[in-house]
Amino acid sequence: MRKLGILLPLASLPSEEGIGTAGKHAYKFIDYLASADVKFWQVLPLLPLSYGNSPYQPCSSEAFCHYYIDLELLKQDGLLSDGDYSSSDLISGERIDYGKQFFNKTAILRKAFSRFDGNSPEWQDFKNSGRCFDYAVFMTLKEKFSYKPWNEWEEYKTYDKRLIDGFIADNRNKIDFWLFTQYEFLKQWNTLRRYANRKGVEIIGDMPIYLAYDSVEAWKYGKQLFQFDDNGDPKFVAGVPPDAFSADGQLWGNPVYDWERLKSDGYKWWKDRIKSAFLIYDVVRIDHFRGFDRYFRIKYGETTAKNGEWADACKAELFKDFKSGIIAEDLGVYDDGVRKLMQDTGYPGMKVESFCFDGNPYGEHKPSNYKENCVAYTGTHDNMPLAEMFSAADERQKEVILSDLKSECEKLGVKPLLKTTTECVYTAIRLLLASKAEIAIVPMHDIKAFKGEARINEPSKFSDDNWSFRFKTSDFDENTKRRIKSYAIKYGRAE
Repeated sequence: MRKLGILLPLASLPSEEGIGTAGKHAYKFIDYLASADVKFWQVLPLLPLSYGNSPYQPCSSEAFCHYYIDLELLKQDGLLSDGDYSSSDLISGERIDYGKQFFNKTAILRKAFSRFDGNSPEWQDFKNSGRCFDYAVFMTLKEKFSYKPWNEWEEYKTYDKRLIDGFIADNRNKIDFWLFTQYEFLKQWNTLRRYANRKGVEIIGDMPIYLAYDSVEAWKYGKQLFQFDDNGDPKFVAGVPPDAFSADGQLWGNPVYDWERLKSDGYKWWKDRIKSAFLIYDVVRIDHFRGFDRYFRIKYGETTAKNGEWADACKAELFKDFKSGIIAEDLGVYDDGVRKLMQDTGYPGMKVESFCFDGNPYGEHKPSNYKENCVAYTGTHDNMPLAEMFSAADERQKEVILSDLKSECEKLGVKPLLKTTTECVYTAIRLLLASKAEIAIVPMHDIKAFKGEARINEPSKFSDDNWSFRFKTSDFDENTKRRIKSYAIKYGRAE
């Protein structure tokens, strides 16, 4: 069945708390999607943020960012009162203020924890499950060492079970606070997801392939998971090679996995991670999927990715137990190994319309060339909004864009409306939906034809504008909803 989805990070929802949460505005957005015949809501990773606030540099593979806990829902549970905080504690301007979330929201959640009934059976069951416990210990140690990275934790930088057990015994209440943040978010999120499913909306989650060096897993498992030396330093870090967009390549800096060691127990850690993702999402998009065939690694200490090398990963063996429900982000260097990986898994790959405006009628990202088994996007979280791309193009680029749009319209039977930038954006969306792709996903900023201010992320650029855009309640208006619904119906993506 052909379906339509919208990409909107949870953090970017409207909110009186300075960042999107699992509260009332998320429920309203689900109602909005359902009434517009949208079947998927794609969110970005919900994992805990670290330096730079990128959800693709998480400090844990299993825990969740406590900024997304809804405080109003905690009020309803009697854990907070009106006098415990004000909007000024959490908001400074129209964009997300991560500093206020880090300092102030955490302090507010501590007030809620002080009133929490630690004797409830649900809480005891959660604690006994062991879920997110390593993360809670990690964060408690981070507090002890003023949030320095784990390799600066003196005697605790090496995970010694006897030493850590002693720390746990002496810090039960502090550890329980961080467990509480996980318990509350999961309770709110799971309730929200069940509501979405009842409304006919499925949640697409996003799984980064890599973790930050300053992460729970790097600290606890070290050489069991990653290519580390005996001092706990990475031998290699992740990135991508030089290409037409970057002469130096991209030096991401994430530690890379020791695939030979992981193979020895049948990739148990990775399989457990994927299984856990399906507990909170209906569909899982795995980022940088080509990295499971071969990955690009750069010696630790290099300042660019120029001198990196390709090395083999797990291939399709890891995924033999997961037949469906996964979207493979297969963008980037596409070679025979990636083709075989995609063929062996059978997962749908991705097409990105933003990449198609190059004058090449045979380009794989042209909507007229899509196959059914793919998920097609106007753009991803890393692309500039279509309206910005179109309006910022020089005269020669605009000629190519208009020529491509007209040609694609003719091939797919779409009426070309191209007088203004907004019309060009809407035409590009209609082309995406008219394609053969089984699932078409449009970022909300393209639905609204917003420009550069709404960009989610600009890769390889450290900026407070990254990951910080917030929508307003007025952006989810009836005219926009009617337009989305008309697209879904016209192009066979509604029930």
